[in-house]
Amino acid sequence: MSKGFANNRMTLLAMGVIACFMGVGVRLVFLQVVDREALLRFVDRARRQIVIEHARRGTILDTHGNLLATSRSEITVAVDAWALDEYLQIEKNPAKRARKATEEQAKRAQLAGLLGLPVADVETAFTPAMRAIKPEADKRDGKVDGQTKDRWVKLKEAVDEPTFDRIADLNIRGITSERIYRRTYPGGGLAAHVIGYLNKEGTPVAGAEHHLNLYLKGQDGWIESEKDGARRELAQFRSREVSGQDGNDVVLTIDSVVQHIIEEELKTIAAKYDPHFATIIATDPMTGAILGLANYPSFDLNNYSKAPLEAQRNYAVTDRIEPGSTFKIVAAGAALNEGLVTPFSSFDCGLPSIDYKGRTIKLPKEDEPFGILSVADIVAHSSNRGAAQLAMLLGEQRFYDYAKAYGFGTATDFPLGGEVRGTLAPPAKWDGLTISRMPMGHSVDATPLQIHMAMSAVANGGVLLRPQIIKEIRDSAGNVIRAFPAEKRNQVLKASTAAQLAQLLTGVVREGTAKGFDIPGFEVAGKTGTTQKIIDGKYSSNHHVSSFVGFFPASRPEVVLSVIVDDAKVPASSGGIAYGRTVAAPAFHHIAEQLIQYLEIKPVTPATRSFLAMQGGVR
Repeated sequence: MSKGFANNRMTLLAMGVIACFMGVGVRLVFLQVVDREALLRFVDRARRQIVIEHARRGTILDTHGNLLATSRSEITVAVDAWALDEYLQIEKNPAKRARKATEEQAKRAQLAGLLGLPVADVETAFTPAMRAIKPEADKRDGKVDGQTKDRWVKLKEAVDEPTFDRIADLNIRGITSERIYRRTYPGGGLAAHVIGYLNKEGTPVAGAEHHLNLYLKGQDGWIESEKDGARRELAQFRSREVSGQDGNDVVLTIDSVVQHIIEEELKTIAAKYDPHFATIIATDPMTGAILGLANYPSFDLNNYSKAPLEAQRNYAVTDRIEPGSTFKIVAAGAALNEGLVTPFSSFDCGLPSIDYKGRTIKLPKEDEPFGILSVADIVAHSSNRGAAQLAMLLGEQRFYDYAKAYGFGTATDFPLGGEVRGTLAPPAKWDGLTISRMPMGHSVDATPLQIHMAMSAVANGGVLLRPQIIKEIRDSAGNVIRAFPAEKRNQVLKASTAAQLAQLLTGVVREGTAKGFDIPGFEVAGKTGTTQKIIDGKYSSNHHVSSFVGFFPASRPEVVLSVIVDDAKVPASSGGIAYGRTVAAPAFHHIAEQLIQYLEIKPVTPATRSFLAMQGGVR
């Protein structure tokens, strides 16, 4: 070989080496200068991770601290396929590698037992399927073969904390997990319309869950750090960590025992009368605190998706009915309060019509013929014509003002929303018969809760209160951060008038429309209601709303209780008409007997009835 040829070869080789270095240099310039920002963003996205640490939603408790809604910690256990081979490949000694593989297999058998899964299924999860990937992503698992392992192979959801702790103690290579909080309702359907629920997306729906979500939801925490090629956190590169804050607990005024009592009674009503809907409400008259509120139909909060929409309606606040004779407390209370009558003032309730302001007005029909009745008798026997004459003494505007003061025509400001306003037209919109029909509970409508709160004003000394359903808010440590005291809306009657009217209402169960439903020694006061429903624009003789709204004991009320049943099916053998005394009064009586025992309400001595005697009202 000639010397010149050798020099040429060396020159070509040198030029090739220089070209290679120049290519590397150019590539480095592109990597470090030209494409630097784009590549940094890509690398940052690939390595950076933000891990959310979910906050625990606050619990919902009844007034005694019993759980109504809580969040149960549940863990999804899965296999991270990318973390499997590396563990065994670290060990170069074949014997040791085989021993480790045997140990891992034994652990997986224990894992299968803890999860209640077949061992074969667990082994399959630890040998995940391969799937084709794009060429640019082919190096993610260290092999250039056009395939990669499925990253996440789920073993089981809803694993509880104790079981997961035992799984963690096994220290199985490749096991990964995700913790969530699943909402659960220990009472099933107890107080369903009050509590509401979280749907599958975690969105609160209705009730306390929705309207108190700001208190309940808490604040998620998060960790910002970097991950390696197997997507494991590199804790040394953790740049930020924000702790989560669990939600606050909400304490309701609901008493679970009272709630259970009224829900059981609703089941009896539903089985016997198959109504369109029925509502029972129990409150503390002095604070407006709701001890129990239930509707039929209802549903199981843990299986809300199976419940029809009509079962999820809180009929106590979403539906309006004509109050019927329960509305007669307005005319009676107003006439007594204005000093226009006394309990002994008498009216001719046998008159078919009456002169009023220069014109003759036809009076409404009575369920039974009456003659001369005192105000006490008008209340006890629920005289339509007597109530009309009391309202005429007041006049349209004054009667309307009292109805408004009782809360009719407005919402109660129920704290959990969903409430509709009642309808109470002003006198300017009345026709010629309204002054004689509205006093008996026609030409006006209200929700069951509005009717209930009006009676509560009679029980507590004449004060219209806002219904309370929230007792207090507590932080996760149990400290009270907000309390909800009673809220006065209006002074309806003088305290003396309210006490007088309360005693008149005891006549309803002693000798009036609900005779036989008194509880000796406990002064049940209340009012029956039977109103015809409007069907196709006309009052129907076959469809009624039955009600009994009252309280006890009359001289020192401790519970206000309402039973309202819409469109009960009463068999012809029982009269065919769903009177309040037939449908609602028995349920009221049965519930009252149970509440007297549970709440340890003391009987009233005869001396406590002396107030009305001093007023000349006891007959």
